[in-house]
Amino acid sequence: EGRVEVYHDGKWGTICDDQWDDQDAEVVCRQLGLSGNPKALSWAHYGQGSGPILLDEVECSGNELSLDQCKKSDWGQQNCDHIEDAGVSCDPFTGTDLQLYAEGTVRLAGGRSPREGRVEVYYNGDWGTVCDDGWTDLGAQVVCRQL
Repeated sequence: EGRVEVYHDGKWGTICDDQWDDQDAEVVCRQLGLSGNPKALSWAHYGQGSGPILLDEVECSGNELSLDQCKKSDWGQQNCDHIEDAGVSCDPFTGTDLQLYAEGTVRLAGGRSPREGRVEVYYNGDWGTVCDDGWTDLGAQVVCRQL
């Protein structure tokens, strides 16, 4: 989950949230290879970006393989400020208006890809890490299976 940024013409930039909806989020999650319950978030929910705003008026049907295939403004053509930066959650445990996690839900954080990272577990309303004392490949297999 996070602010959506795209790379075009040698630079990274954000997407304006005009017309931004769950169908657009579905395409972003698919393009990133992430499954889950795609949710579109508006009004710089994950913080304001910097640099150019590269896309506006993105309108995906939800079946596209990438944002390039969606109806959208021309690159760089926009009428927005960074307070309108679009975000996406591809989290399978996202509720309609708040995140609901089951005790013991695991996630990976801080990795170079969604398939690696620090193991975190949800318990008693908070995310925490897992100590590596006694950590083996067997534990890693359980986490991968759970994900």
